[in-house]
Amino acid sequence: MSGPWFWCLDHAEVEPEAGCPNDRRLGPYETQDEAANAIARTRERTEAMEEADRREREWGKGWGDDER
Repeated sequence: MSGPWFWCLDHAEVEPEAGCPNDRRLGPYETQDEAANAIARTRERTEAMEEADRREREWGKGWGDDER
C-alpha cells in the first residue's frame, strides 16, 4: 500500500489517507515508518522549542547587577 501516511492522534496508530479527519492526525508522510515516528519527532521538536524559549527568557538576566 502506498502513501501518503498519517499518525492518528485518536487511535495512536498509522493510517492511510482514507482515515480519520486531518484535524485529528499528523502528516502526511511518505512512508509508514515516518508516520510511526511522528510523535517522537514532535516531542523532540517541542522540547527543543521549550528549551530555546527558556534560554530567551533568561537571556540578559543579571547583566545590570554590580558584583563589587
